[in-house]
Amino acid sequence: MSNMVEVAILGATGIVGQRFISILQNHPFFKIKELCASENKKGRRFLDSVDWLIEEELNDEIKEIKLKSINDKLESKIIFSALPKEISFEIEDELSKKGYYVFSNSSSHRYDKFVPILIPEVNLEHIESIKFQKRAGFIVTNPNCTTTGIAIPLKPIKEKLGIKRVLSVSMQAISGAGVSGLPSMKIINNIIPYIENEEEKIEIELRKILGKFTKDGFLSANFDVEARCNRVPIRDGHMIINFVETDKEVDVEKIKEILEDFKGEPQKLNLPTSPKKVLRIFDEQTRPQPILDSNIDKGMSISIGRIKKSSFFTFTFTSLVHNTIRGAAGGSVLNAEILYKLNYIKV
Repeated sequence: MSNMVEVAILGATGIVGQRFISILQNHPFFKIKELCASENKKGRRFLDSVDWLIEEELNDEIKEIKLKSINDKLESKIIFSALPKEISFEIEDELSKKGYYVFSNSSSHRYDKFVPILIPEVNLEHIESIKFQKRAGFIVTNPNCTTTGIAIPLKPIKEKLGIKRVLSVSMQAISGAGVSGLPSMKIINNIIPYIENEEEKIEIELRKILGKFTKDGFLSANFDVEARCNRVPIRDGHMIINFVETDKEVDVEKIKEILEDFKGEPQKLNLPTSPKKVLRIFDEQTRPQPILDSNIDKGMSISIGRIKKSSFFTFTFTSLVHNTIRGAAGGSVLNAEILYKLNYIKV
């Protein structure tokens, strides 16, 4: 245990904070040292301060951790932030300036000039941007949860076929709204056809992630994106119907092959949180489904199905991402693993 790297989690009692804990509590080289929440919970045992909603059971050591305030001085140099965007910007900024390595699930810094929106299999080269942040530490963000479920399968498509335009229509789980973010009376037996700022995030983030980094900042990818987002009454798993127009015409079997063969540096390095296969392809017309497929590879794979030719685009496919794992906490942990492995983190 002496070689374990100590980490802190900000916003530990929320749904993404709980996912961070479930992923990190038995991690092979990160050890949870500090859990932080609001000032009114400071000093209380974690077990007495959280409404635990995750499938994995808490281990005894985590239960007994005394909560710190998000404003307290932290001993851990690696910080996982699950803070709401209303307070995350200044806190993450200050921590990174003081030499902390901040891995943020918040949208607050995603659009900063030198802050990457990182998916290691997709845009690992964007980590060069942290050298331009002029901080003692750095900030690395992961994408919006829905963006993740679109960007990963689009990466090999863009490389092999080129992309002209993308239309994505999402059906998003209620866990994306947080522990208490959506009253049951609004969502039971219902679909809400709008999620505030979600469509704009997807459109901006996709082009940044699939674009290039230069010493002057990020150059967005040159294709058109439109998104429509809906909240649906399921617990976990965002399903997205994607329509893609490519530069090259290929048949469906070739598209399947391109997606099936895709892998990135996390798979080559066999990182702890990395899925063995980035994309899981289904031939059945009725897959993927959130209840069956969200947790494949511990929630870190993207499930792909219904790949077919399109009358108005080149082809269409359905993707499924576990929104609080690969689309949130798991994606952020994977970012920390690869930067640690590549010696960007000195502890």
